[in-house]
Amino acid sequence: MTAFAQSERQQLADLLLRVGPDEPTLCAGWTTRDLAAHLVVRERRPDSAAGIILPPLREYGERIRREKAARPFPEIVEEIRNPPWWSLVSNPLLDELTNTVEFFIHHEDVRRGKDGWQPRDLDEPHARAIWRAAQFTGKMALRRVRMPVRVREANGYGEFIVGGADAQVTVTAPAGELAMFLSGRQRAARADLDGPAEQTSRLLAARLSI
Repeated sequence: MTAFAQSERQQLADLLLRVGPDEPTLCAGWTTRDLAAHLVVRERRPDSAAGIILPPLREYGERIRREKAARPFPEIVEEIRNPPWWSLVSNPLLDELTNTVEFFIHHEDVRRGKDGWQPRDLDEPHARAIWRAAQFTGKMALRRVRMPVRVREANGYGEFIVGGADAQVTVTAPAGELAMFLSGRQRAARADLDGPAEQTSRLLAARLSI
């Protein structure tokens, strides 16, 4: 496992045990128990992910997640802390690609579930790793908005445009905040939006998550 993915994983596991199973998260309708169960199922039950692609199978995946959520909370968190080596998304070859941003976002889902949070200060290597991954997922997410959008990393790591070169809306933020914004957590991300009010409002309300 890479240092960043493993660090976020362990910090999230520690936080889950500290706050307990019944705290709110940024994932609508999910408590910390629900989110923890999702993470375990994602790594250990690839069949449950079929509902993301095939809506008729969504209830099947939800049933698996609910069954996992019914287990004792410390057991669920321990499974998060120690993923199986054979996992399709957490094996040593793919961990950096699939989990650096995934666990950063879900760590923040718990941190930002209540008022009073502040963005974390990420060191530059960590921030750059998140920026690299956020570019890939962000480009896919923004295509759904069907309007040109420019995304600019606030520390000068780079920028990209989706939807055409005539972008009138620009989103500017540090890498971590862009990762949150581009994953559908616009209202919980500290990002600056510049552009016509109608278009910025449309972007803030867009469904960017999978």
